[in-house]
Amino acid sequence: MRRRQFIACAGWGAVATTPWTQRRAVAQPAALPVIALLGSTSAGLEMTRPFVAGLAEAGLEDGRNVSIRYRWADNRLDRLPGLVGELLKLQPAVIVTIGGLAPAAAAKAATATVPIVFEVGRDPVASGLVAGLDRPGGNLTGVYMLTAALNGKRLELLHEMVPRAATFGALINHGNVGARLVESELTTAAAALGMQLRIVRAGNDAEIEAAFATFTAQRVEAVIVTNDAYFNTRREKLVALTTRAALPAIFEWREFAARGGLMSYGTDFTDVMRQLGGHVARVYKGAKPADLPVLQPTRFRLVINEHTARDLGLPIPSAMRVRADEVIR
Repeated sequence: MRRRQFIACAGWGAVATTPWTQRRAVAQPAALPVIALLGSTSAGLEMTRPFVAGLAEAGLEDGRNVSIRYRWADNRLDRLPGLVGELLKLQPAVIVTIGGLAPAAAAKAATATVPIVFEVGRDPVASGLVAGLDRPGGNLTGVYMLTAALNGKRLELLHEMVPRAATFGALINHGNVGARLVESELTTAAAALGMQLRIVRAGNDAEIEAAFATFTAQRVEAVIVTNDAYFNTRREKLVALTTRAALPAIFEWREFAARGGLMSYGTDFTDVMRQLGGHVARVYKGAKPADLPVLQPTRFRLVINEHTARDLGLPIPSAMRVRADEVIR
């Protein structure tokens, strides 16, 4: 046998005798770049689907040219630092945080080098996340949804819908890092409107049930469910409780009104999450977070469920009907 043929055959023999799993590992493509997502609540397609769509619109597709890795705190904020640590071990190109200030703050505390793109409802400048909205500085940028700033407006809209009510209730998550500021803002807004406000705090399902029992005992006539990532995962439960108690209620997202809540006022959640995906893509492709402005919504949607209003015996004021972006019939 010629020497060249012998070498070729010997080489093939070495490959043939190599374990199949080892040959398969050699043949596998290099790992995809990682986009890491940290959420304060539990996993849900309703939250992530528009974000993934926003990435895809910018040319980044999970499993094709990037790998999206998720970690969820399941509403246990004490888990966030450990989850950030897990994600950093994956050497992500970008860390994305959703579900409020807590995951963004945990990510910022863990790294000053990996780019972070956040979604928050509270002012990221006042909260210390970034130096400014136009030029964030550091390694963070994101989307500021202004949700916390709208609680006073929601209370005003609820008062307009139920003008004869004197005692209003506010449901606040005591685990929310901005809970005290929300309480202060709502107390000021209620005083300006001349209404009595009963604030009740809840951070889990049992406490939410107890909160509505308290509203009934205190003869509350209408309720504002304040913006909160955990409350957003309990939409059906919250709507069911307001229905059972026959309480007019206003929420943050349209999805609450679509499920039978009386009203909602806020940004469009789907649009915001798609914006977040596009912002993450810009950072992934090389834009520096320090120079990339924090995005803010410019349009807010008032949605009224006419069927629920009818069941509660509430006529929709004509001026409010005209202003509404959508009346669900």
